[in-house]
Amino acid sequence: MRIRLRYRKLGKVRFTSHRDIARCWERALRRAELPVASTEGFSPRPKVHFGLALSTGHESLGEYLDVDLTEPEGSSVDLGALPERLSPLLPPGIDVEAVAVIDRSEDSLQEAVTSCSWVIEVPGSSPEALTAAADALLAATELPVVRERKGKKVSDDLRPGILELSVIGATPPDAPEQGAVLEARLATQPRSVRPAELLAAFDPPLTEGRVRRTHQWITSDGATREPLSPGAPSLAPAGAGAP
Repeated sequence: MRIRLRYRKLGKVRFTSHRDIARCWERALRRAELPVASTEGFSPRPKVHFGLALSTGHESLGEYLDVDLTEPEGSSVDLGALPERLSPLLPPGIDVEAVAVIDRSEDSLQEAVTSCSWVIEVPGSSPEALTAAADALLAATELPVVRERKGKKVSDDLRPGILELSVIGATPPDAPEQGAVLEARLATQPRSVRPAELLAAFDPPLTEGRVRRTHQWITSDGATREPLSPGAPSLAPAGAGAP
């Protein structure tokens, strides 16, 4: 039996690395006494499958985790109660929103997610100036970038990976620095585009303020959906909703 959890990562916990968050999850699942399945061999590990890593310092409204439960013990777990059961066992700022049973035949989260939506604060820029810069970026036929892959420097083009880009206004009053806010949908396949790479592609490059991942998207058969919608029924597969 495989379940998928959706959770938020907001506030100071954004400075916790992906690896440390993984350790927190393993500890929380153990403290919750869930019947988590383990790998075989000399050093068994819990069968926990994480989605796309979130850069340290970034927040998220939609992170995902797949967990294999043993049978028949897993069938007796009250999935509807899991969000309230797990959230207090996790660091402040990580809150479980939904849980659902998924089919084991589904692609892994890292294979299935094709794009992510982001909200990016750009300090020191006005909405008008940022809109003009974004329009110029979208008008470019290519955006060359040099990346390191397997120890070698390779040339890539970022432009195909910028699926949507717009300015949604000025930064909120609580922003550390006043500026403007970009909203972007960036591809994760075949090459992932990171928010920092997007900002570096502007002319001149933009400074990164607060960054928040708002959605992760799966595209299949012409339809786009989230891996699991907030408040999805606990005994049903993930819901749908296009950006």
